[in-house]
Amino acid sequence: MSQLTTDLRYPIGKYEPQPFSEKLKEDWLNDIKFLPQLLENAILNLDESQLQTPYREGGWTIQQVVHHVADSHMNGYIRHKLGLTEDNPTIKPYEEKLWADMADVENIPVNISITLLYALHTRWHSAISDLTLQDWQRKVMHPEHNKEMTLWYLLGNYAWHGKHHVAHITSLRERNEW
Repeated sequence: MSQLTTDLRYPIGKYEPQPFSEKLKEDWLNDIKFLPQLLENAILNLDESQLQTPYREGGWTIQQVVHHVADSHMNGYIRHKLGLTEDNPTIKPYEEKLWADMADVENIPVNISITLLYALHTRWHSAISDLTLQDWQRKVMHPEHNKEMTLWYLLGNYAWHGKHHVAHITSLRERNEW
């Protein structure tokens, strides 16, 4: 029997920045466009007990993961808009672990965040789908990391982020044969 070597924290690996290409741009834009459907499919027919199951020992529950994606991607949308409308703005970090423990995450059904993600990703995709190469090179400053990030970097990171969390759920489903 082979030993499980997959790091459950990173089922698709860590985000690796990539140089700009038209093909990658289309792939990442599609990741933004279609994430809500992928996430909805990942949680389809899960019961309350399953939604309260952590994707790994010490990890968030599926419910927390779904709400986290909505929280994170609202920030991603705003970060892109700030980067497009201001000159090298400083973006606002947030304490994602504390957000995941808030009452709304515990009390609100996941379908609320799924619905939010459909609307958000429609707006986000529309806002960034026709950017020029020059636009993708615009920067925001992330004070927590003391790092300038291009909008291109952010696009790749959020495209990865959505797939990363969908994989948390789908890999848990596979391991538990749900």
